Parts: sequence; C-alpha cells; structure tokens
Amino acid sequence: MKMSPILPGSTLGVLGGGQLGRMFAISARRMGYRVHTFSPDDDTPAGQVADLEVCAAYDDLDAVAKFARHVDVVTFEFENVPAATAAAAAKFAPVHPSGEVLQITQHRLREKTFLRQHGFPITDFEPVRSLEDLRCAVKRLGTPAILKTAGWGYDGKGQIDVRSPQDVDSAWEKLQTTEAVLEAFVVFEKEVSVVAARGSDGQFAHWGIIENDHHRHILDTSMAPAAVAEKTAREAIEIARGVLDQLNVVGVLCVEFFLRKDGKLIVNELAPRPHNSGHLTFDASVTSQFEQQARAVCGLPLGSTELLRPAAMANLLGDLWLRDGKPVEPNWIAALAVSNDLKLHLYGKTEPRVGRKMGHVTAIADTARVALERVLAARQALHAGS
Repeated sequence: MKMSPILPGSTLGVLGGGQLGRMFAISARRMGYRVHTFSPDDDTPAGQVADLEVCAAYDDLDAVAKFARHVDVVTFEFENVPAATAAAAAKFAPVHPSGEVLQITQHRLREKTFLRQHGFPITDFEPVRSLEDLRCAVKRLGTPAILKTAGWGYDGKGQIDVRSPQDVDSAWEKLQTTEAVLEAFVVFEKEVSVVAARGSDGQFAHWGIIENDHHRHILDTSMAPAAVAEKTAREAIEIARGVLDQLNVVGVLCVEFFLRKDGKLIVNELAPRPHNSGHLTFDASVTSQFEQQARAVCGLPLGSTELLRPAAMANLLGDLWLRDGKPVEPNWIAALAVSNDLKLHLYGKTEPRVGRKMGHVTAIADTARVALERVLAARQALHAGS
C-alpha cells in the first residue's frame, strides 16, 4: 500500500551515526529535510552534518521513544541496531525498512534461512550452536568452510576459515559465540553487488551490477558497470528485485553475490541500507543511493539511477594515516592531482585505526577500468611525500 508522502521540510530520523548516515543526511538536507541522528557516540560522521545529534544507548528505549516522537520517519544506516530499538521507534513514527527486515538481515542464520526458503541461490550451510554441531557440520559440508557468528558481523569480523577437520576445535574456541553458521566454501571468479531501492508502492530502481574487490575481508574497490555478461547482469537484478519484494522493503537494500566461474550467481549477504559498493553513485549517477533512500522512506517517486559515466571507488582506510604506528598526513595535493575527474569524500573521523574506513575516492572515466586505475593511482599518491 502506498504511504502518504513525507514532504520536504519534515524531519528524518537516522538510527546510527556512521558515514552512511552522513551521506544520507547530506542528500536529505539538500532536498530540504531536517535530519536527526541517534547513536551511542557524539561528534559522529552523521551527527556532524545533522540538524540534531542525539547521543544515547540503543537499548535506552525511553530515549529511542523520545527521539521518534520528534521525527516524521525513522530509517537506519547500519543493520546492527537491535530489533527492539526499531520496534520502540515504530510506536511513534514509521520505520523504513521495517523492523522485520532488520530482524532477518542482521542475523546470518535467519537471513540464509529466509533466502533458502524463498528459492534464492545460496551456498550450503549448517546452523552451529555447539562444538559437536560444528563437528557434524564439517562432516557434512567438508572443508574448507567458513564459520561465522550468527549476529553482529561486518567487514570480515566474526568469521574464521576452517581449512581442515583439525581446525574445528580451535575455530569454535576463537569465535567465542553460542550461535554460528558454517558455510560451504565457494570458489568464485569475482564478487559483485546490486544496490536497489523499492518504494511503498512497489516501484523498483537499481544501479546495475557493480564489481567489487575485497582485501582482508573489507571492501577495497568497486567499479561500475561490472565486467560481466549481459545475462549475468539481468539475472542479478532479477534476484535483487525478488529479494526486495519478498522482504517488502521500503528503502535501499544491497544484495552481495559471488559469481562462480560457471556463471552461476550465489547470494552472499544482504545489507538493508545504502552500501559501500554504491558510494560511487554519489558522483556518477543522476540519483545517488542516499537520495534514493530519502525518496523511498518518504514515499516520494524514485529518481533516475542512470549512470552518467563509468565510475570506480576506492576505500581509504586508517592505515593511510599511520606509518610505523605513528600518525602521518596523507598527501591530498598529490592524490587530487591525479585526475580532475576525482572526488574525495572524508567522513570526519578524528581517530585513524588500521582497517577503519576514513573516507573514499571516486573517479569517472570513459571506461570503468580506467576509472579504477585513477582511484588506485590517487590512493597510492596519498603516500607520496607524507
């Protein structure tokens, strides 16, 4: 059912204070909305550009209720917000995507069960709640396999490779959890994603298929359009649409895939929000994933997702600010001199740490491959003379 539109001038609430919320707030404010953020921290990337930053714990449901009373709609910028928080907010303001979507996608076992029940292609898996469960799962799935915590994992956190049956005991001890999932190992050619949006009336929009490369389990680069067969691109988009429809998503959701060498797509994970691989849409598309999120949760018509030119993105991690454990200033001048088609996005984080996402660079070019070469060259130039 189509919702009553929430018009510019209204106040949008964001659960979470990270960089996704920051870029959402920038887009929403450009459209004339006010933005309030809610997270346990202050001076957050999102809070720095919001109209109001509320600092409270997610399990402080009284604070959540007070926050929701003063906004017209609530959305979130990362899925590790407790489902109880979304439910408390929903008593006073609509929440999009819904708490039900959050409840499924923040828990690997529930997510994979949902995908399997609805016929989406996934790798074989087994639930694991004890060491004995893990031993039985390894016997059935074989090795290598990947053991992951059922909840609260991102950027490679909460997962351990099980390379042989001899690794079972140590893997279970290292994971330190009471609920996990063992996934059969997938031999893949590349990783791709589809970032898509769905309105309350079922309207669907997508940014095509994006090609991704990871380093140490953290997204390193993305480029669009992906270098894949047209049939593969169509199939990925059809799967993404099916996922958004089955979940009844109102908002933006990313479907991450493994593409096997035989051309088969395997759904790896879902992210019910704008996604790191879609950051390039901020500069390269008519409507970015962040503006689209605002449009969708406010019941406005979705915008064009046309890619103006091929594009690429490279993450900037805290490693760039450190040398031999000591802080250094990256060479911004050298990086920006690589190309006048380069765009720099920094998130306002004051404490660089190894592996921490501090920003990203995007570039546009005549081909995605050339754009990728530009962002890699710019990132390399950040080291020059620093």
